[in-house]
Amino acid sequence: MSALDPYQYIVVEQQYSHKFKVKVLRAENVTKGALGDLLDTPDPYVELFIPTAPESRKRTRHIDNDINPKWNENFEFILDPNQDNVLELTLMDANYVMDETLGSASYNISKLRVGQTESVPFLIGKATHVYLELSLEVCSAMDLRFSLALCDKEKLYRQRRRDRVMLGIKKLLAMEKPSFLPSSPREVPVIAVVGSGGGFRAMVGFSGVMKALYESGVLDCATYVAGLSGSTWYMSTLYSHPEFPKKGPEQINQELMKSVSSNPLRLLLPQHITNYVQALWSKKAGGQPVTFTDIFGMLIGETLIPARMDTKLSELQEKINEAQSPLPLFTCLHVKPDVSELMFADWVEFSPYEIGMAKYGTFMPPDLFGSKFFMGTVVKKYEENPLHFLMGVWGSAFSILFNRVLGVKDVCGGSTMEEELEQIKPEHIVGVDSLDDEEPRKAGVEDDNRHAQASWIQRMVTSLFSDSTLFNTREGRAGKVHNFMLGLNLNASIPFSPFTEIPSLNSPDEEVDAVTDPDEFDRIYEPLDVKSKKIHIVDSGLTFNLPYPLILRPQRAVDLIISFDFSARPSDSSPPFKELLLAEKWARMNKLPFPKIDPKVFDREGMKECYVFKPKKGDKNCPTVIHFVLVNIDFRKFKAPGVRRDTEKEKEFADFDIFDDPQTPYSTFNFQYSNQAFTQLHDLMEFNTLNNIEVIKEAIKDSIVYRKENPSRCSVSLSLNEIKNKMFLKRETRGQAHK
Repeated sequence: MSALDPYQYIVVEQQYSHKFKVKVLRAENVTKGALGDLLDTPDPYVELFIPTAPESRKRTRHIDNDINPKWNENFEFILDPNQDNVLELTLMDANYVMDETLGSASYNISKLRVGQTESVPFLIGKATHVYLELSLEVCSAMDLRFSLALCDKEKLYRQRRRDRVMLGIKKLLAMEKPSFLPSSPREVPVIAVVGSGGGFRAMVGFSGVMKALYESGVLDCATYVAGLSGSTWYMSTLYSHPEFPKKGPEQINQELMKSVSSNPLRLLLPQHITNYVQALWSKKAGGQPVTFTDIFGMLIGETLIPARMDTKLSELQEKINEAQSPLPLFTCLHVKPDVSELMFADWVEFSPYEIGMAKYGTFMPPDLFGSKFFMGTVVKKYEENPLHFLMGVWGSAFSILFNRVLGVKDVCGGSTMEEELEQIKPEHIVGVDSLDDEEPRKAGVEDDNRHAQASWIQRMVTSLFSDSTLFNTREGRAGKVHNFMLGLNLNASIPFSPFTEIPSLNSPDEEVDAVTDPDEFDRIYEPLDVKSKKIHIVDSGLTFNLPYPLILRPQRAVDLIISFDFSARPSDSSPPFKELLLAEKWARMNKLPFPKIDPKVFDREGMKECYVFKPKKGDKNCPTVIHFVLVNIDFRKFKAPGVRRDTEKEKEFADFDIFDDPQTPYSTFNFQYSNQAFTQLHDLMEFNTLNNIEVIKEAIKDSIVYRKENPSRCSVSLSLNEIKNKMFLKRETRGQAHK
């Protein structure tokens, strides 16, 4: 018997649009006037225009030399019934040089009742009639899914995956007592693996992590793998690989090492650029927005998945169709052009099944992302974006800060990306950041070459478009798509957790405030602008560098989060909890259960490879977090858990720093890794993961015990009557709830 999902009973408020159908039938006595008709017989066609509709202009084909043409062509418009919608009809004559207007007429669509079909003659001038058939209907079947519940495909996946995880856990914990093993599917915990951003450093580090989890059997126990920025690049490489998951990451990681051994910026040389130019022109000509993120996505794609550039996100469903691997979740942010992303950002989640924003309870299949929507209905569908475009969006911080990628000195000098992003305020989207305004660097051949390369790229990009903001402003570098929420009624947003009962969290703890900007997340309760035709989508690392919002959705009922943080720190010895504390603050502000992150654990226990944060006793539905840190401690002495390094060569290989190395091989802005640098970082994170497998096993056992004691975890803990009491929950601003 399947579990009852209370979230499917919550009504997510939506407003229905009208579909206005027009059939252009025919015309009689088309005339250009006595003199005009004498010189040339008309070649008539009809233009339809509704100013209040998206995709507002339509036209018939022209018919040569016919004063009584018959078109019989059908058109559709999506309308907001609350608008004053007027159809404007124009009769045109097609000419070689310039088309001629023969006359026009209008029709107030409010005169037409829903369900009614009417034949309407339009008088053009004194003698010409154009005949149309008009009808109006309610758009009851929308292309957006309005719901708080997970989609049916993910629910079915979870059910299948639970059976596989149960077997995986029994294999992983084979030597444990039966009391620590799940005896029924309800006792199987939901485990999520999480990877942070951090450019190629995060990607390479996560490759070592995933190899360790795969070969140890822990990955067989996970339901989700969630990534942000650089981690999504590895996930994309792994899940799009034809051999995964039949073959593990080892061979794929070797291919990755070869891919990153040369700098992707070589792909911006003229001999490589033709395909990019053609792809961008085609996309722009089709009516889609194009920014530098498109180019950056091509660079990342050509570097990491060159043989799979046509892969689509929806095609990754074949990697999970039998629940044979964890469900991959990717993320970016929707940001406002006039508000710092540190204050406002909506988290957008991507899976092979759906793309959407939980904050508004709106989701769509991946093949519709980027299409034109109006009031929840597609008005112009485009081909599904390739995976490399999404990779560019997910890691678009590097597109926005592309001068740093080029090695050109930027306003923040030698800062890390994370430090630099903190200094980007509202102008991160609309501020000018021209190469011409940069401070001169000290003379040097390398710097001159970099400036020359940057200048060439700038000329190449601006030659594509007359509008030079494509490269010169951060707006031109951030990702941009058609607003799929256009025209919806979003006066407020939906609580992430309407059923979750947790202690009052009106103000985050002092420890959290001490390490975060007091304005951080200050405006997260605001809705997006539903009147804007396009929205900016950027790297989630612009707000905080761990993809916890995807995993903390209560519908996913995650018990254990195994988190890997590759974020930059000032030094190898710096406290490693900054991003985790931001995740805690975000969770508290959204009234989501999260374990207390005590920064003082660093003072008590010192630097470790991982830290465990457990919920307090009685904290209902709160996950346990295992937080792995990018640090080189035991790896210097051990080449495998419990196996010491013997030779000087082995010791020398492992004797390296991450953030304290003056050569900065692991800089956030480094996009070229030597085989040695790759192997060192990959092997370090593989070791750190394997070195703490017992920690992971203990946390899994604790989660099983919790499941045994609380078999109706999270989403199935309510009776039908309790659910019905919330069925007509209206949109409530979390800002008001917060107050």
